[in-house]
Amino acid sequence: MPQIMFINGPNANLYGLDPAGTYGLQSFSQIAAACRAKATELGMALDFHQSNHEGVIIDWIQQARQSHDGLLINAAGLTYTSIAILDALLAFPGPILECHMSNIWKREPFRHHSFISKAATGVIAGLGADGYLLALTAMKQLVEQKAA
Repeated sequence: MPQIMFINGPNANLYGLDPAGTYGLQSFSQIAAACRAKATELGMALDFHQSNHEGVIIDWIQQARQSHDGLLINAAGLTYTSIAILDALLAFPGPILECHMSNIWKREPFRHHSFISKAATGVIAGLGADGYLLALTAMKQLVEQKAA
């Protein structure tokens, strides 16, 4: 069974609480539950994490090198600032999907450059929580292709 890690960065735990609805109305725990259910349906084991701390995210990426076949990441605000997360991702040997709830290219100009993208196999953005589920489906295909 493929082992997949999904890492969410700062403030993702606040999904569903934004009155402007930038990230949709589903809570972080609802999104996590939907992702776990989708991973089970796809025959994958999913570790779903969130941290507001860059070092913790880096530690998870490094740990995933030893135990996970694929990595999904929404580094949130750290997407645009963290070369340290990029460096950790570049050392990960499996497929990496960068995921964003919002379309980062339709937002403020500083969000238009992602350091994470340099390490990513692909990017899914702007589809809200559905994008997370699509990313899991894509990850299943990527892991199977790599194993073949």
